[in-house]
Amino acid sequence: MKAAMKFMSAASAVALSAGLVVPSAVAIQLVSATAVEAATVSRIEVRGNQRVDAETIRSYVNIAPGRQFSNVDIDEAVKRLFATGLFSDVRINQVGGTLVVEVDEYSIVNQVLFQGNKKLKDTQLAGSVQLKPRGTFSQTQLEADAEAVREAYRRVGREDATVSTQVVDLGENRVNVVFEINEGGRTKIATINFVGNNAFGDRRLSDVISTKRSTILSFLFRNDIYDEERLRADEEALRRFYFNHGYADFQVISSVGELNEANNEYVITITVEEGERYNFGDVSIESTIEGVDSQALNSLIKTRSGDVYSAKKVEDTIIAITERVAGMGYAFAQVTPRGDRNFENRTISVVYTVDEGPRTYVQRIEIRGNNRTRDYVIRREFDISEGDAFNQVLVQRAKRRLERLDYFERVEIATAPGSEPDQVVLVVDVVEKSTGEFSIGAGYSTGGENEGVNVEGAITERNFLGRGQYIKLSASGGANARDFTLSFTEPYFLGRRISAGFDIYRQTRNYTNYDSEITGGSIRFGLPITEALTTQVAYNLSREEYSLDDDCDPLTVNMPGSNCFVSTSILNGIESSPWIKSSVSGTILYNTIDDLKNPHSGIYATFTTEVAGLGGDAQFVKVSGRGNFYKTLSEEYDIVGLAVVGAGHVSSIGNELRVFDMFKNNDRMIRGFEYNGIGPADILPNGEVDQLGGQTYFHGTLEAQFPMPVIPESYGLKGALFADAATLYGNNLQDDLVSTGMEWRASVGASLIWASPFGPLRVDYAVPVMKQDSDQVQNFNFGMSTRF
Repeated sequence: MKAAMKFMSAASAVALSAGLVVPSAVAIQLVSATAVEAATVSRIEVRGNQRVDAETIRSYVNIAPGRQFSNVDIDEAVKRLFATGLFSDVRINQVGGTLVVEVDEYSIVNQVLFQGNKKLKDTQLAGSVQLKPRGTFSQTQLEADAEAVREAYRRVGREDATVSTQVVDLGENRVNVVFEINEGGRTKIATINFVGNNAFGDRRLSDVISTKRSTILSFLFRNDIYDEERLRADEEALRRFYFNHGYADFQVISSVGELNEANNEYVITITVEEGERYNFGDVSIESTIEGVDSQALNSLIKTRSGDVYSAKKVEDTIIAITERVAGMGYAFAQVTPRGDRNFENRTISVVYTVDEGPRTYVQRIEIRGNNRTRDYVIRREFDISEGDAFNQVLVQRAKRRLERLDYFERVEIATAPGSEPDQVVLVVDVVEKSTGEFSIGAGYSTGGENEGVNVEGAITERNFLGRGQYIKLSASGGANARDFTLSFTEPYFLGRRISAGFDIYRQTRNYTNYDSEITGGSIRFGLPITEALTTQVAYNLSREEYSLDDDCDPLTVNMPGSNCFVSTSILNGIESSPWIKSSVSGTILYNTIDDLKNPHSGIYATFTTEVAGLGGDAQFVKVSGRGNFYKTLSEEYDIVGLAVVGAGHVSSIGNELRVFDMFKNNDRMIRGFEYNGIGPADILPNGEVDQLGGQTYFHGTLEAQFPMPVIPESYGLKGALFADAATLYGNNLQDDLVSTGMEWRASVGASLIWASPFGPLRVDYAVPVMKQDSDQVQNFNFGMSTRF
């Protein structure tokens, strides 16, 4: 019992002691904490700074002597000092009545050096890294920059490039940064496999995408570089292709690139699900807007019942209806297509509904990424501006226009909320690419005015000074021809969608027994009428001078024993030279070609009228036209049919026509004959023939183009079989001419077409099956291919 009493007494004593001691300790701690949380100092001392002024550091600390501060204030001061990017470490402590701020300054970068790089220039790599001369050094940034250099090499197809770094201390807190690069071998694309495609073969789909398998010519094309962004773009290209060919359910299941590190080669596998092919069913327009008659809009429908389904035609219809309704005063009208699939007969019925859309305005158009291209060059491609009604259709049209400029690698347009609920901000992100070119090359042509070996050099800039202007200076020469040309085009004259430009040129030609020199220029204006139809007018002025060769004696030309025989019509032209030709011309161009580089469908047609006689010596009216019609004959085997028709006529409106005003045949008119090798001709005293050209011509071509078997599609080689027919007639310059009538010529043959990095090249072998005795045959023709 006593023991229990003693224990209770002890416990009471402990409890009593605790009751007295603990509150005292807590009180002491609270006092101490309060002292730390709210302190004052008499001065602020800065240590460790070498370049940054102490007073500048104190201003960032923002703690004044004599005023209370807390731990929160110290934390904020540390954050502000780190945020300057000048210091690698910051420490703030209170020592008595002094607040000590210790800093470790970043070193200053003296030079950024690249070693071992050959494929990428120093300037290209310097643009990839963030460390710059006279900037601050950071180990974290150095590591990020090393990865940026590796990424730059991956983008040019060098996946196994390695980058190591070295920091050279120069003293006085200055360093040199060195990137040591081992570029490694070029990463290739071994194969591109398509899985799940039945309607279109691998070769056809390979034409659609921009990524190509590696070949011995890949060093010229540079299209065999594996890139994730390019692969995503290829997926979108495949989707557009299938959607435009009736496969509305098409999906890209996956696209994967697997790197074989042993061979440094990628194998790309694209898995697709094609789905069924659909035709258009019933097509109609509905309008919920009072005052908009849906029947009056039917003429704008591009989609016809029974046609193969095409997403592009649906889009074209939406644009046409939207523009018409907006022009009627309904700026917020919204056209929405509603598709109804019939799985039994595989048709899609489309109803275009015209509704009053939300009243949303464009508050601002914000452009980013254009370091070189001026803002207005991008803005003028939009049919809407700040304050206008927002229209997604017009935004997408602007995106396509910007992509067609070929100034940018990538164009993205997004929307962001504006300052008010009914306003949006258009954000345009672009990635610029090089638009200047310097080219020099040589070629060989078997016919035309430039027959033989030719050398050409040119300087071209598509985006001159970032203003969107086009300028080209070129010079070329060969055994019988020399050309000098300066061209300039302003695509938006006076701020409107009207192109204006000029051309200045000099052409020198050496013909058999005589020469010509033509110096001239033109001023031209172009105006788009619709997306597919454009027109151009021009004023042309030239001075033409003709002369006999030095070894031709004018007194003995065409005389027995002479070595110089020239047609009388040409002699008359030489004697009357120089000639001044002043003319105006107008051209209408209609273009619905799906892909100008690799056409499979569409029409490309031109019609030109030239009137000469506004001063000068030439007086005539010349009209000419040409139409190219492409149609895919076999999707599976990628066989494309081409039909071409053309015609022209020239008539005098004053003086007699000159021999130099006549039409002459070339390989675009008919193959199998020499340039200027058919039509009215003069039989010279020595038995030779001078072709003088004709006033009228007609021609036509049927051609089938197909991929070359066995040869990979990435080589850009195609074959063709063709049949040509043409007639060139009408010439009253002399009474004793032959072949002046409307005699038709015809030829058949085969071609090899190469989409080379230097331009389209073509080899034709043609055999005439209908000809005249005076015609000059040339079976083999090689030269640059003028497709349109």
